[in-house]
This record gives sequence, structure tokens and C-alpha cells, in this order.
Amino acid sequence: MIFCAKYFDSLTVSELYEILRSRCAVFAVEQNIVCQDMDRVDYRSLHCMLTEDDGTVSAYLRAFYTDDTDTVALGRVLTLEHGRGIGRVLMEKSLFTVIELMKPKKLVLHAQTYAIGFYEKFGFKVCSSEFMEEGIMHVEMEKFL
Repeated sequence: MIFCAKYFDSLTVSELYEILRSRCAVFAVEQNIVCQDMDRVDYRSLHCMLTEDDGTVSAYLRAFYTDDTDTVALGRVLTLEHGRGIGRVLMEKSLFTVIELMKPKKLVLHAQTYAIGFYEKFGFKVCSSEFMEEGIMHVEMEKFL
């Protein structure tokens, strides 16, 4: 697997296709989420991914500044296969890269409740009550740097 982080304008057409393919596979097909995935946030995001030799994006997340320029949100976090440890690798490499390139003071994300423990391993803390997002229970989590 190869880790790569690129801003939108640096993505190749093939990379963008594979990102969208993986997001569709996880969110639309696996989790049955019906929403407008391409929400224009991609244009201002840093796209972090692990790719296989054939170009398949096996793990992915995007990072973008919120309205507060000291805060970066992580979103669209996914892995195509569970139990391989690629989520951990993605988070380790992505967090390092986001902190180096974007210099945030705080990171935030909306975590599906089953994944709270995963994000806690990286220093995130729950900072909200549970809420429904796209038919799945979530919490907001934050990490101060």
C-alpha cells in the first residue's frame, strides 16, 4: 500500500475516480447512505489515501478547514476492508500529514458511534451527545494539538 495526500487540484483523474468509487462502495453500497456525496467540500480538501498496486483506494479521508481557520475537520473516513489494520495506518499517516501541512490547533470529526474507541486511540475525545446523521448514530469528537 502506498500513502498519498494531495489537494484537489493535484489529483489525477484516475485518483479522483478511485476515491469516488471507494466512497460509493462504503457509504452508498455497504452502509446504504443516500446523500449527495460530492458536496464541493472536496475542492478545498486535502485528500489522504492508501492505494493498492492496481490504484484501488483501500482507505481514505479528507481534511478541510472549518469556518475557524485554526480547526481542521476530518471526514469521509473509510476502509474497504476491515481487520487488516489499514484504518490505523491511514490515521497515523494522515494525522502526521494534516498537522504538518495544515497546522491546525484542533481537529474535529463526526464519528459513527461504533468507531469511538478507534478514534480515542488517536487522542480524540467525544464532545457531544449522540445524534443521527444520514440514518446512523454519530458523535462529534475533537483533538486539541
